[in-house]
Amino acid sequence: MHPQKRALLWIVLLGGASVLASYAYSWATDPTILAEFWGGVPQVVRPAYAIAMLFAAAGFFAYSYYLLFCVDPDDARIAGRFGYGLFSLLYLMILIPSALWTPLTSAWLEHGRTVLWVAIRLALFVVAAGSIGLLVALLALQPRQTTWAYRLAVAGSMVFCLQTAILDAIVWVALFPA
Repeated sequence: MHPQKRALLWIVLLGGASVLASYAYSWATDPTILAEFWGGVPQVVRPAYAIAMLFAAAGFFAYSYYLLFCVDPDDARIAGRFGYGLFSLLYLMILIPSALWTPLTSAWLEHGRTVLWVAIRLALFVVAAGSIGLLVALLALQPRQTTWAYRLAVAGSMVFCLQTAILDAIVWVALFPA
């Protein structure tokens, strides 16, 4: 496996495991907290929100598959300026703050400190910026063949952006009773 793909794979595996572990730890330490994580998102909207989360997760896997198995790092150019390594940076922007969001939110729910609320918003903003950056990078990637894998990667990235940039960074923040 190409060294840049191996690096991206490790970022996906370790970062993804960290995100899942942060959720599991927060909810294992206080199972009642799950309801509080919804904040002010109306009960009637929560099922649609949860479905969007599942589609966003599927989108993450779709574009990860494409980048790991369909793109040649030696030939990849993004907007004529950047190489394949940009994807690793964008994944780090998505996964590190995603792993921090749950513990930060748990701490804010427990302590209510303004600095925690600012950190939560900053984490969500960085994830949103990373996901938008990834979508733009996919669209600007050359060379590319418009195969089913590429189309699925772009569609998955769009759904992921909807979740992270709109539902999380804007809607959730606006509705959370901070």
